[in-house]
Parts: sequence; C-alpha cells; structure tokens
Amino acid sequence: MNRSNVHLLDLPDEILLIILNKLNNIDVLYSLLDINNGRLNILAQENTFTNTLKFVSIDDASLIDRFCIDILPRIHRNVKCFIFDPVFMERILLATDYPNLTKLEIYHFQEEIALNYFRSKNLI
Repeated sequence: MNRSNVHLLDLPDEILLIILNKLNNIDVLYSLLDINNGRLNILAQENTFTNTLKFVSIDDASLIDRFCIDILPRIHRNVKCFIFDPVFMERILLATDYPNLTKLEIYHFQEEIALNYFRSKNLI
C-alpha cells in the first residue's frame, strides 16, 4: 500500500471547520489562537467558535486568565452568549465590553450571590 503524506493543514478550510466544530469552542480558541499560523488563527475566530462561550466545569485559573487578558478582548464583538459558573462571572464580564452580548446562562449559582450582582445599589 502506498501512503501519501497528508497533513491537517493540507485540508481545505471547509473540512477543517467540520473537524473543529466537533471540539469544544473554548478548546479551539485556547489552542489555536496565537500559534503562528494565520490560517488557523482566522478559522478559530469564526463566529461558530466565538458566538457562544461555555465556561462551565472549568477549574483551570490559567485558562480563565488567558481568556480574560488575551482572547476575549480580541473576539469581544462576536460574543453573543456566555454560559458560566458564577465563580468566573465577574472576571469574564469585566474583561472587556461585549456589544452583541444578549444572553447569560449561569450554572450552579446561589440566590445570595445572584442578588449581589443584580440588586440595585439604591435599594440596599
């Protein structure tokens, strides 16, 4: 059998996007942005990977640090929905402005914590 040398980057963008869509978008952004490959950098910033960001069950503070410092400011215009645990909510929301953010899903929150964020300061 004759084997040819085919590399991932030899695939057309359409097939790469199909493969990348099978992965978690947080992993795609974290792994492919800034790897000195302009093509993968552009593909990772597609709306498919940046519209909805799910930060649930993440326990790696360095991942959140990189997102807040580097990744979110670059993709902030594409973000339409955040899904996260309240432990990272304030940090993520204050990282930059999100002009197209229309939806927040908060998992595992306690009522007291939520009230601290959504209660008017004038009512206290």
